[in-house]
This record gives sequence, C-alpha cells and structure tokens, in this order.
Amino acid sequence: CGAEGWAQDAVPPGAAFVAAASYRGPGNNDTRSNKALPILLWWSGSLFPHFPGDTERIDCPRGSCLVTRSRTVARHRRTKALIFYGTDFRAYEAPLPRLPHQTWALFHEESPMNNYVLSHSPGIRLFNYTATFRRESDYPLTLQWLPGTGYLRAPAVPLAEKDAWRRKGYGPVLYMQSHCDVPSDRDRYVRELMKYIQVDSYGKCLHNRELPSERLRDTSTATTEDSEFMTFIARYKFHLALENAICDDYMTEKLWRPMHLGAVPVYRGSPAVRDWMPNNLSIILIDDFDSPQELAKYLDFLDKNGEEYLKYLEYKNVGGIKNQFLLESLEKREWGVNDMTLPNYLNGFECFICDKENIRVKEEQEHKKSRGKIPAPRPHIAQFKHMGCPMPTPGFGSVEDFSEGDSWKEMWLQDYWQSLDQGEALTAMIHRNESHQGRFWDYMHEIFLKRTRQH
Repeated sequence: CGAEGWAQDAVPPGAAFVAAASYRGPGNNDTRSNKALPILLWWSGSLFPHFPGDTERIDCPRGSCLVTRSRTVARHRRTKALIFYGTDFRAYEAPLPRLPHQTWALFHEESPMNNYVLSHSPGIRLFNYTATFRRESDYPLTLQWLPGTGYLRAPAVPLAEKDAWRRKGYGPVLYMQSHCDVPSDRDRYVRELMKYIQVDSYGKCLHNRELPSERLRDTSTATTEDSEFMTFIARYKFHLALENAICDDYMTEKLWRPMHLGAVPVYRGSPAVRDWMPNNLSIILIDDFDSPQELAKYLDFLDKNGEEYLKYLEYKNVGGIKNQFLLESLEKREWGVNDMTLPNYLNGFECFICDKENIRVKEEQEHKKSRGKIPAPRPHIAQFKHMGCPMPTPGFGSVEDFSEGDSWKEMWLQDYWQSLDQGEALTAMIHRNESHQGRFWDYMHEIFLKRTRQH
C-alpha cells in the first residue's frame, strides 16, 4: 500500500487485508454459474484482496461477480469494470482503447500527493466510481484511520506525569517526521515555530533529539503501534500533526493517534477537520493563528495552565463524544478497521462495484428487450469533489520570497500543474479512440504548445 514508515506516512490500521483470508460477501440468491457472472478486473493487481489465487467468486448483497487480477480478460465482453489503485494509476499507462462496455473504478485512500492527476477534473472524471477519503466519493473512506469511538476514549497519561516529563527537560511539543519535502511544506512551518517554543523532533526532518533506545528507532516498531513506543510519545502534551498534503477529509494517523494517546494534536491538514472532531475542543488548528509565534504563545499558556489544557481531553470522559455526525458516520460505514467480523474497505468497494455492475447489466438487458422504449442506463461519472484537492501552498511565507532553487517550489507546483495536462491528454486520447499508449507524449506536447500560445 505504499507505506512510508512510522515517521513518514504509515499503513492504515485496516491494512492487514494483504494476507487476510478471501472475503466472499454476505451471500445472496444468485444462482448463475461462474461462467455467466460479470467480471471485475483489478487492474492494480497488487491490491487484489483475495489470498491465495488470481480469481474468486464474490457473493454481494444484490448479486455475484467474478473478480480477478488476470489481465488476460481485459478485453472480454463479460469484463464489466476495471478497478485501479490511485497511487499506481499513470495516465501514460492507461489501458487503451477504452472499451464502451466497461466502467473504470478508482480506489484511492492515500495522500493526494501520490497522484495529483486525480485532483483535477479531467483526471477524476476518467472514472465512473470512486472510493477516496472524501466524504463525497461514491464509497467514502474518510475514517479509515479511526477504528471506532473506543480508540478515542483510551485513557490519557495523567497530567502530573506529563509535567514530571517536562521537568526532565523534554519539550511540550513532539514532532516526528521522516518524510521531508512534501506538498504541505510542513517542515518550513515547524522550523519557524521552533524559534518560539521547544519542539522535540525525533524523525529525520528537523531532527534535534534521539529516541532513547535502538528498538524505538526502528520504524517497524512504531508502524505496529508498539506499546513501548506509544508509552514514550504519550507523555508529550502536544503532537505536531501536519498531513503531507492538504485536502478536505484527508486525515491520517497523524491526527487520530495523538487523540488515542491523549496528546493534543496541533493540526494542519483537512480544512474540514472540525466536522469530524468528537467535540468542539479537542484539537488546536494551526490555521487559527496568525503566525507560528502566536501559536507558540498559546501552547505555552496551555502548558502552564493544566486546567485549561485538560479541557482538550474532555472527549475521553463518559459521554464526552458529542459529535453526532462522527458517531453516525462510524455507525453507518460498512467496513471495519481491525475488525474481522466486517469486510475491509477493499472487499467492501469490490462488492459496491459488483452490485452497480449487476444493476447495469439488468438495465441494459431491459433496454434491449424493449427495443429502445426503456432508455439505456446513463453512465455514472465521478465529480471533481470526489477528490478535488487544491494547489500546494507554502507552509510558511510567500512563494515570491523563495529562492530560485527552492526544492518545494520546483517539485510540487510543477507536479500539480503537469498533472492537469496529463489528465487532459488521456481524456483527449479516449475521445479519439486512440489505441497506442506511445502517443501519450504527442498529446502532452500538443497541450503544452496550445497553453504556450494562449500565454
């Protein structure tokens, strides 16, 4: 799943799916033989959620399907949907020509930075169905990092113990990041914040302190939420929780883990994060402050005023989770995180697509039987808001003030806008029924020339 390590951007809690036993589904009354079922092809075969084997029958609420990762069926008339993993999807490798009887489905729970093609309309509209972190997607994965309310209610380290930790010379604020140079430009902000308050930074980025043992320095220790590691970081009052990229509803373990531990997240990430919080006072939003200096002042105030600090942990008390939207969203989701009684989200999305395709097959049959009296089913097309992440902006300061060779400016702004061209190029190829992938760069060149003429 493209895990980058604990101090980088770790694997979701549900990621045990890779070696899980094959999930069949809840069962149904579908009596068709395997030879009569619609086929769903996992184009990104590495995500195929069945173990072992390449092909599996799945029994979903509305009907059954065959799912496979074998691309030999790519052009088969019964192959009704191709399922792509967003991180692996490359416009210049897309299967062409696109067949009119097939839908494209997108599974993308990872960071927008993994593929900015999907953040632009031409890119996301290549797909019919989506499972992304955005609540607006067809099969939302928004709370993929939150196992349930019990995870939030886990007890915090007592304040007296945190204060004793402070007296030993540890800072009030923890930063633990080894994935530097990301679109959110978080290190630039944290570097400025460090001028005004003590931040203990244990990862490779802005490293200024060593973890106490070799075992804790092992990235796999933390990826598995190792108890010794968790005990160590739980003593900090505040965790700097800055996502690697900014987008509505993109929230990861950087947010939920500190809340689980009873450290207050100092957060920058999803602009809509408040919608999902257990109550009105559980995180500190960086963007509520005019400057890193102002934020530092407030953190210092809370550090010295225990009563005010503890207000941020009241959601851990009985009845402390007041947010009905959060509670209902957890209740309603069909998949589980670390819950073997529920499908994981890969199997869940697979059944979602299977049901949609069985409905479509039936509607097409009715259309044919009626000789056009019953209209053909209209294709469902993904919308911009199914991903729609904004252009990267500096973590601190203004782009105009950055030096010519600034790596963030050269890397991420260019990547974002070039991704728009890639989405447009592939869309144009599909519309012209191109079958040769090698022509992709000709289309890119055409778009580049057109843009240059416009300017």
